[in-house]
Amino acid sequence: MEWAYLPSPSINVFALGPLTVHFYALCIIAGIVVAVWLGERRFVARGGAPGVVTDVAYWAVPSGIIGGRLYHLATSWDSERTFLDAIAIWRGGLGIWGAISLGALGAYLRYRVLRTRNATEEITYPPFALFMDALAPGIVLAQAIGRWGNWFNVELFGKPSTLPWALEVPLNKRPSDYQSFATFHPTFLYESLWCIAVALLLLWVSQRDLFRDGGIFLLYVASYSLGRFWIEGLRIDESELILGLRFNLWVSSLLFAGAALATFKRRNRNHGMAADQ
Repeated sequence: MEWAYLPSPSINVFALGPLTVHFYALCIIAGIVVAVWLGERRFVARGGAPGVVTDVAYWAVPSGIIGGRLYHLATSWDSERTFLDAIAIWRGGLGIWGAISLGALGAYLRYRVLRTRNATEEITYPPFALFMDALAPGIVLAQAIGRWGNWFNVELFGKPSTLPWALEVPLNKRPSDYQSFATFHPTFLYESLWCIAVALLLLWVSQRDLFRDGGIFLLYVASYSLGRFWIEGLRIDESELILGLRFNLWVSSLLFAGAALATFKRRNRNHGMAADQ
């Protein structure tokens, strides 16, 4: 067998008394903790009230998990899937755009309730766009951490590769058309590194006040989508195709175009407002 710089893990669960703990779930939980911690610090630094991010997370996180699972099921439908298969998120299968969309909706509804309920109190609730700007770097860092759950599940790897950092995949995990190949592109690793780079970009841009009022979040969507576009092109797992291209390639392309256009329009508007002052 060819040597792979990155071997597949031999286990993806461990027993904790009567419970079975999945490393995939631990990666997701670790990502959520980092996102809430960093989001809280950034929100408070921008004048927001302490504890708001944590409060909103109790609503946004379950919404995001449900949205991510629904997106995954919708884009990889299998008529033979049972109800248990549909809810078994510990086996992998959380579509990021479904998670972001429904998670953002849950966050917006909870944030609006808090802002309305405390309107007469001396508690600062900046616009929701600023709230999402504060969260954006933490969200993409959570994605970077969560992607390692795919490594533990040995899933979502790319085309065969003999590069020094290729991922060694056990025979029983290889797609039927790739049984003769031992090592593959570790697309989970590529995406994790890309997400870290995007987080650093967002933090750098935030320090220089280059984008305002939702611009950081839009930059996150555009930057992540750009990386996801080329990473998606490497993947070989089954996916719905439209005009011969994977569904997620279309989604990433449209989101990148829309978010990039909105980002620069917003930046130009902010520059125009600054020049008038």
